[in-house]
Amino acid sequence: MDESAVYPNPDFPPQPILRAFARALDLARAHEGATAPNPPVGCVLLDANGRELATGAHRRAGMPHAEADAINKARAAGLADKIDSVVVTLEPCNHHGRTPPCAEAILSTGARQVWIACRDPNPKVTGGGAERLRAAGLDVHFLSGLHHPEAAVLFGEANRLLAPFAKRVRTGLPFITIKQAISASGSMVPAAGRKTFTSAASLDLAHRLRRRADAILTGSGTVLADNPLFTVRRVPDHPEKQRMLAILDRRRRITETYLDAARERGFALHLADDVHHALEAIGMAGGMEVLVEAGPTLTAHLLTSGLWDEHVLIEQAANPDGTDRVTVRHNPASQAYSHGKEKDVLGHH
Repeated sequence: MDESAVYPNPDFPPQPILRAFARALDLARAHEGATAPNPPVGCVLLDANGRELATGAHRRAGMPHAEADAINKARAAGLADKIDSVVVTLEPCNHHGRTPPCAEAILSTGARQVWIACRDPNPKVTGGGAERLRAAGLDVHFLSGLHHPEAAVLFGEANRLLAPFAKRVRTGLPFITIKQAISASGSMVPAAGRKTFTSAASLDLAHRLRRRADAILTGSGTVLADNPLFTVRRVPDHPEKQRMLAILDRRRRITETYLDAARERGFALHLADDVHHALEAIGMAGGMEVLVEAGPTLTAHLLTSGLWDEHVLIEQAANPDGTDRVTVRHNPASQAYSHGKEKDVLGHH
């Protein structure tokens, strides 16, 4: 198949763009969980031949956005005059916040085209960055408009990466990830004297999920039964990261000893009477993703109520080779995702 027949810019083959998007997503994922209340974003700068010049990522709120980070690196390396294409996981911002607008940073270079994975889901700014860049004469393309087998996969990854931010700016509530582990006998409760029944690989996964979360949600029963730490231990955590630990404890059964120890572990604590109050508190604090690590009752309530966005199910030794089976499903009713292609309301320049 002639790729130029479906590629919006025939003089630039798709593979460099696809590779740049994959690289930008990896860069963003490295800081997933560290950027709240901002989204994790990655950016790759290419020259006119599709060669990588510099990369950037947004590391935490108040630090340069991904585009500015990449442009600064290109300038420091003396490569700024070679910038031809900007590939970024999120539509460049066009408003002043704690940092200057990324659209203006791009316009300060000689970039000719910009590739965007996802539009900014914030209803207050949607389209502003792309519109500003097009008005200045740049060619602006969206990943969803690239008809290539890899593009759909990359768009799905970008959409999931942005989902916690999208959920919060659209609803004020955090993205809810439920982690549920089930033993070979079908129980969520470990045997007496044990805290887990899953494999080392599954434990690593659990700690990666904690790493990307801004809050942990649990019930008083889980705390009283297991005395859990809820800390990130099996993978490196983000430096200076403080998570909220939200505990549903209507009867205030949790001891001050446990609460004091949790504060010493770095948690900001919130005791709530119900799930809705807990989620509102997390959202108001800027949290974008909450990881539910709870017992059967709270887990079942969230799953049946439809309040969840992502369900990570770990089944002990359920694969044919005896390893744990991990299934990830997304709630089709979630307000966190952009379903289908990004609508290009601006048209082509």
